[in-house]
Formats: sequence, structure tokens, C-alpha cells
Amino acid sequence: MAKRLFALDFEVFGKVQGVFFRKYTEKQANHLGLRGWCMNTSEGTVKGQLEGPQNELNEMKHWLQNKGSPSSRIDKAEFSEMKPIEDYSFQSFGIKR
Repeated sequence: MAKRLFALDFEVFGKVQGVFFRKYTEKQANHLGLRGWCMNTSEGTVKGQLEGPQNELNEMKHWLQNKGSPSSRIDKAEFSEMKPIEDYSFQSFGIKR
């Protein structure tokens, strides 16, 4: 049986721009088999969307809240509620510019 899929939005606050945060986020999402995107915002945050199985999404949420890139400083991370989805909307995980 296929794993149920969920989607969520996220935004990470702190020193998350100019520290390769998006690149490490992409690497971690690909490692977990998640799909979606992330981008820098004009407010100095990184936001994005994630799609995948619940366990992997929870692992990624923990990573976004506590780990990030080696030079980053995460003050807080905000997440929308996980919502069930029928299928992926994205082919892979990428960085929007």
C-alpha cells in the first residue's frame, strides 16, 4: 500500500540568508524523498512548501527548526497544518529564485 501524502508550508526566521540555507534545505529534502520548493523572502526569511509522507515531513520539520545549514542561526520556524493530498504537485524539490 502506498504511503499517504501530506503537504505543508513553512517559513524559517533568523540568520537564514547568505548562509547556504536553501542549498542545505534542498539537499535534506532530497535525502528524505520530499518534493516542493524554498525561496528567500524580502523580509530575510526562507519560505517554501513540502510534500511527502508524514514521517519524512516530521523529520524535515525538526531539521528546519533545529539544524539548518552549518552557518545558519534559526530563531523560529513556522509551519502550516499538514493537509492530506491525493498526489504530488511537484516533480522534485527545488530552489526558487
